[in-house]
Amino acid sequence: MHESPRPAGSTSALTRSQRLDRLPYTTEHRKLLVGSGVGWALDAMDVGLVSFVMAALAQQWALSSGELSLLASIGFVGMAVGAGLGGLLADRIGRRQVFALTLLVYGLATGASALAGSLAALVVLRFVVGLGLGAELPVASTLVSEYSPRRIRGRLVVVLESFWAVGWIMAALIGYFVVPTSPDGWRWALVVGLVPAAYAVVVRRALPESVRFLESRGRADEAEAAVRAFERAPALGRSRPESEEQARAAEPAAAPASGTGGLWSAGLRRRTGALWTVWFCVNFAYYGAFTWLPTLLLQQGFTLTTSFGYVLVITLAQLPGYAAAAWLIEVWGRRITLAVFLGGSAVSAVLFGIVSVGTVVLPWQVIGSGMALSFFNLGAWGALYAIGPELYPTALRGTGTGAAAAFGRIASILAPLSVPVLLGLGGERYDLVVVFAVFGAAFLVAAAATFALPEQRGRTLA
Repeated sequence: MHESPRPAGSTSALTRSQRLDRLPYTTEHRKLLVGSGVGWALDAMDVGLVSFVMAALAQQWALSSGELSLLASIGFVGMAVGAGLGGLLADRIGRRQVFALTLLVYGLATGASALAGSLAALVVLRFVVGLGLGAELPVASTLVSEYSPRRIRGRLVVVLESFWAVGWIMAALIGYFVVPTSPDGWRWALVVGLVPAAYAVVVRRALPESVRFLESRGRADEAEAAVRAFERAPALGRSRPESEEQARAAEPAAAPASGTGGLWSAGLRRRTGALWTVWFCVNFAYYGAFTWLPTLLLQQGFTLTTSFGYVLVITLAQLPGYAAAAWLIEVWGRRITLAVFLGGSAVSAVLFGIVSVGTVVLPWQVIGSGMALSFFNLGAWGALYAIGPELYPTALRGTGTGAAAAFGRIASILAPLSVPVLLGLGGERYDLVVVFAVFGAAFLVAAAATFALPEQRGRTLA
């Protein structure tokens, strides 16, 4: 990296990274957080809409479970490819550039999906949508992480992730109020997906490029201008800057890569293996459960409108889950917070399966256990996105977070395909018990793998 101290005349000899780390929370941080968060919410809205489109097309096009699984999984195939490519591109052409490009790709493809006249056309377009969606998430979290003061870095990334709940709630509202209204309701829902394409212009013009990336490319003047913009910005609330001594004393968060192995070098292989395991298990359980949730409720005898209404209420519990994780991640630390929320997810998943047994399914039990699953699962997602960028040095940060996300997307491909198989194993009476017990086991494996990750709270990014 080519960091340099502040210009002549300054009393500080801090590097630009240290200057960013010691800042209070400012209006520029809020602008970056909200600007990135809107893109994140639009991503979640697009992913969430698929579950409602699936439920509608299951009736309108008489799709089989296998065809529905294909429709759900193909988007995750695209996300797996996109996550890997997005991370690599972010380390080569910049975080902001890739962020804007991904919004444009999946926004246009989603709008085009509204015109699909066959399952084959919809499947192709959902793959393209997935390319953009998969690339965006690790890039956005990396950009926010690299600008966040180290004392609140984890909290700000969790807040960024909480925009996912906003997007999913938007999808649930569209699913509830738009999809059931007419045979073309699902098409109008997908038309809304054009919004990210327009928002790409905002991202390209309004958000800053990563200072650490600019320095790694020798663009020192641009990096200095970006840091000064944050230093001049007014502080918000009671936030205060650190002293220069505190900034200098901060321990680096990421061990440098050694040898030629990159992510799998001696200094990084343990954390890479653990991170990939967590990503895989969380993706499998989350997307297996929530992609199929409206359809599974329909199979339990609820109407389309009632099922969508229950999913909307269940989704609302994501917001307090994120809020709790955002607070605890700077109090308990990254590992304990992630492990606790994954453990809570496992218990909630098993409970959801159990309350679905019997000839009479009580709505309050379905909603209660579903809300608990939303609360713990999305809190865990927030902690996971906060951890990833802290594990790698600047030259590998986008690649590392993108590679973990890409590996996790393999599980998100398998999860929707596995649900029909698991339903068959449980028989007519215990079908959902088996499905959600498997998801609960995946959460427990992820919780165990969390303890192989280094604790990075309060450390500065390398």
